[in-house]
Amino acid sequence: MGKAVPKGIKSKSNLLVAKFADRFSPDFVQNKDFIKTLELPFSKKERNLMAGFITRKMKQLKQAA
Repeated sequence: MGKAVPKGIKSKSNLLVAKFADRFSPDFVQNKDFIKTLELPFSKKERNLMAGFITRKMKQLKQAA
């Protein structure tokens, strides 16, 4: 059983994936660093939650393909 991710984090993450799909990978650290370079007004906790959600989503997409 996994942790619940807030709806706001999911929606922001999905927007980033739609816009920068080629820049994200199944690696958490790379995703976290990329989100940090965007210089968007997210707190550290939000960035980490988004990077974790995007990492999980990219792993699922890679596994489905």
